[in-house]
Amino acid sequence: MPANPAQPPPLPEPVLFEAVSTPAHSFHRGLFALLAAITLLWTVAGGAAFIWLGAWPVFGFLGAESMLALGLVALHARWAHRAREVVRLADGVVTVRRTDHRGRRSEASMQAYWANVELTERNGLALVRRGQRIALGVYLSESEKAELAAALEEALAAYRRPDFDNPQLR
Repeated sequence: MPANPAQPPPLPEPVLFEAVSTPAHSFHRGLFALLAAITLLWTVAGGAAFIWLGAWPVFGFLGAESMLALGLVALHARWAHRAREVVRLADGVVTVRRTDHRGRRSEASMQAYWANVELTERNGLALVRRGQRIALGVYLSESEKAELAAALEEALAAYRRPDFDNPQLR
């Protein structure tokens, strides 16, 4: 039996809250180029000094060590760029989506009406409901966790006490 064409499909609830957190990025490409230039200068100057002293094999090790250090810094920047955490309140559900530095994704959700925000020194920031616990803000500092907790508590409170617009009461 075909659906009634006169009735449009129900619209999804709007997103009431969304927060995206990422790890702190050490620096951008311009600063990486500056670090590479300083490292190259240090390698050439140090290598020239060791060659002048007759310890020429040190020059190769110094170059290899510098390239390894730059490679590790570039790898860290690449991994940190991929990682993120998204906390979203929509359709009566709080959803936490995480992508780690390797690109693996995980998702956890909880009914928004029963969810409580908990911020403690020992356990950090979490959404709690009876026995279920979802950690939040893994990439955030303590002050940023407190801001996220306050904003999420406010959004959950607004969700729990909706404003009804009844035209008959106007």
